[in-house]
Amino acid sequence: MAPDRLTEIPGVFYRTAAGGEPILDWLRALPPEDRRVIGTDLATVQFGWPVGMPLCRPLGGGLWEVRSTLPSRRISRVLFFVDDDRIGALHGFIKKTQKTPDSELEIARRRMKEMKA
Repeated sequence: MAPDRLTEIPGVFYRTAAGGEPILDWLRALPPEDRRVIGTDLATVQFGWPVGMPLCRPLGGGLWEVRSTLPSRRISRVLFFVDDDRIGALHGFIKKTQKTPDSELEIARRRMKEMKA
């Protein structure tokens, strides 16, 4: 029997020591249509975890990506982790190459380490 209500895993955005939220700043800079798609994809992960391809892909070391195809004909990625019954959104970017750049992965890994500490 299906549950009456979906279980939500709380989502937390990375916050700098100064209180800034770089992912939210990045999202706010995108067109509203793109924000809507990314938000819907994040909600799908939040209410449907675990989620696999084509929406989510593991990147190793506990790091995952949400893969969004945007109305602006671009591709975005939001890198996140799942730990202690929470989803930590670490980094978001517009993908310009087929391979995810190491610099983007390094940002997410550093932030994940900070959030888990």
